[in-house]
Amino acid sequence: MEKTITTIVGTIDKTNEAVGKATSWLNLVMVLLTFVIVVMRYLFNQGNIAMQESVVYMYAFVFMLGAGYTFLKDGHVRVDIFYKRCTPVGQAWINLIGGFTLLLPTCGFIFFVSLPYVLASWSLFEGSVEVGGLNLVYILKTVILLMAFLLALQGVSSMLKSYLVISGKSTPEKPNA
Repeated sequence: MEKTITTIVGTIDKTNEAVGKATSWLNLVMVLLTFVIVVMRYLFNQGNIAMQESVVYMYAFVFMLGAGYTFLKDGHVRVDIFYKRCTPVGQAWINLIGGFTLLLPTCGFIFFVSLPYVLASWSLFEGSVEVGGLNLVYILKTVILLMAFLLALQGVSSMLKSYLVISGKSTPEKPNA
């Protein structure tokens, strides 16, 4: 069973690692595109709505698709009044209970509340309200579901790691943020 859990954890972690690293390249693209937009506007007095919207889309992709990666790297804000003073097994218990009672229900809520919203957008192939904007709003809204899914998946990985620590089958990992 321990080997199965380790395989599942490894697969989840590799998935969020790959998504996070791929998404991180959008930061460079956003900076370069923002530079082009500024140059076009202030030197050539030209604007481009699609380019401006694409920066917003990329920011949303980085933020939402990077949530699972940030959790993997222990980069989320943690109020560690008690956590920091706990033993590794105590910390594992906090992670396990917190995952079951807070993280998974929140991710499930976000997913299921957003699902009709996203499906409605797909049914219309919703586009930008701006003339010349991107006609991909339905793709942008789909990222909400992906964020909830990837974050919940990473939560499952974290809870499985905590279970292994609690059961004495693994030693706690040091955060690698």
